[in-house]
Amino acid sequence: MTSVGGVQMVDWNLAVTTATRLVRPGPEISREEAREVVAELRRHAVASEEHVRRFTRMQPPSANGDAADAPVLVVDRASWVRANVAGFRELLAPLLVRMRERRAGPGGAVLGAVGGKVTGVEVGMLLSFLASRVLGQFETFAPVTRNLPGAADGGGRLLLVAPNIVHVERELDVAPHDFRLWVCLHEETHRTQFSAVPWLRDHLRGEIQAFLEETDVDAATLLERLREAAQSLTGARPQGEDGEDKADHSFVELVQTPAQREILGRLTAVMSLLEGHADYVMDGVGPQVVPSVAEIREKFTKRRASGAGRLDQALRKLLGLDAKLRQYREGERFVRTVVDEVGMDGFNKVWTSPNTLPTKAEIAEPADWVARVHR
Repeated sequence: MTSVGGVQMVDWNLAVTTATRLVRPGPEISREEAREVVAELRRHAVASEEHVRRFTRMQPPSANGDAADAPVLVVDRASWVRANVAGFRELLAPLLVRMRERRAGPGGAVLGAVGGKVTGVEVGMLLSFLASRVLGQFETFAPVTRNLPGAADGGGRLLLVAPNIVHVERELDVAPHDFRLWVCLHEETHRTQFSAVPWLRDHLRGEIQAFLEETDVDAATLLERLREAAQSLTGARPQGEDGEDKADHSFVELVQTPAQREILGRLTAVMSLLEGHADYVMDGVGPQVVPSVAEIREKFTKRRASGAGRLDQALRKLLGLDAKLRQYREGERFVRTVVDEVGMDGFNKVWTSPNTLPTKAEIAEPADWVARVHR
């Protein structure tokens, strides 16, 4: 439980309970088929590790080159929720401390009336939306729990959400074996990024903590943003006094300050790099090991761009997920352009230090990054 000025701000246990109660049921599947899916995803994860390392030429700096300290877990939707709540609790700690310092402000009264249980329900509603859509996720800041092991040093874990993978492969009507391997290639790239670039996790953590420490928002405003997102799930599209549709804004955009915009620009560039690199690797390795990769990519790209309806699109905008889709496209273009220009080894200079990471402007103009780093 997290409190601000003695008032419970977020009932995390209730958030988990709410999300697992509201999350959509997974696809119908027999127990035997479920075991086969889990076993196959584990095999593909192991195979993907070698494929990705050979293609990217990225190796962990450890003596044996083993990334097993960041485990691969095949999970259901409820386990994905629990894992992400644990991560949120850790990352949001600085923001909650800041709000505790401001407990005498307007947020204190609102929290006294609303309480952590309402906030927990609203967080749970958001997680229930996301839990049925995420195929895989590398948890960079994963605290170790009894049911969800992670690296001993907190170095992360890779989650593959089995019911969502099965749902999408059926929806797209693609070969299950090929699609599962294709997904594993993308997610294994993220695991390789963080295992081969040890400073990257601490760099990202520092940027995120700086972003949160600069947050100039009281608890009442934060609760309002959560409520707007939750209302989008029920079809109550929140509007401002001027009639402006707030669902046309991202959650992040609504809470950021001018100081945060600079940090957010750097974070956006890094995330564009990581996501674009994963897409580039997935497409580069895919033709060698996934027979139907062209069909999968075409169908998946159309699905990724179209969304699943008006409510889905409204919430995607509010949470900034539309921006994430742009990151895939812009980041992949950056990686492809740089590799074409200076080769894979030349591109891999991007992982040398925080100073060699591309800026947001360089993501849009890859030639500027090449000129700066390779001059």
